[in-house]
Amino acid sequence: MDERKVIVLEHLSLDGVIQGPGGPEEDTSDGFSHGGWTGPFSDPILNAYFKERMNQDFDLLLGRRTYDIWASYWPAHKEIWPQANSATKYIASRTVKKGEWARSVFLQGDLADGVRGIKSRPGPDLHVWGSSQVVQELLRHDLIDELRLVIYPVVIGSGKRLFAESAIPLAFEVAESATTPRGVLVLRYRRSPPSSRR
Repeated sequence: MDERKVIVLEHLSLDGVIQGPGGPEEDTSDGFSHGGWTGPFSDPILNAYFKERMNQDFDLLLGRRTYDIWASYWPAHKEIWPQANSATKYIASRTVKKGEWARSVFLQGDLADGVRGIKSRPGPDLHVWGSSQVVQELLRHDLIDELRLVIYPVVIGSGKRLFAESAIPLAFEVAESATTPRGVLVLRYRRSPPSSRR
């Protein structure tokens, strides 16, 4: 049986910001005031792309802040995305140990070791949305199998970014690419096979 994949899915500005793409109140931490920056670029093609990803079979791997945002939203909007509620949610948190959202599992100890354990057990792929600190930790330990990036033609200037200086060098190869009529790049990168890595 194939190992479960860790798949990172992100809305990304040209300057690498992933914070608060959906709305003004989504994530205002650290004084972020640019929430909702993806809105002007929505179109039927992009909506169909997200609908396809949201309807896949998956479990979720989330940082605590993303979990808090989602746990207060998706249970009340299950008709929009029922899979978010039925998926097992693995949450990386050093301070919170339990939550009310159904099927929530709070990871204890080292995140990288925990993710390796999850990947080795049968189940659907792990989807990571938002969760910048989790993504950066996964990058440091070479635990990401795919990056699915939706890059918007906008510069935000501040906010949480996808990549950090502490990330190790990693090679990915393009598996899929498309451009929407409004200039949004839809890209899927998969980790280069071991035979091609230096």
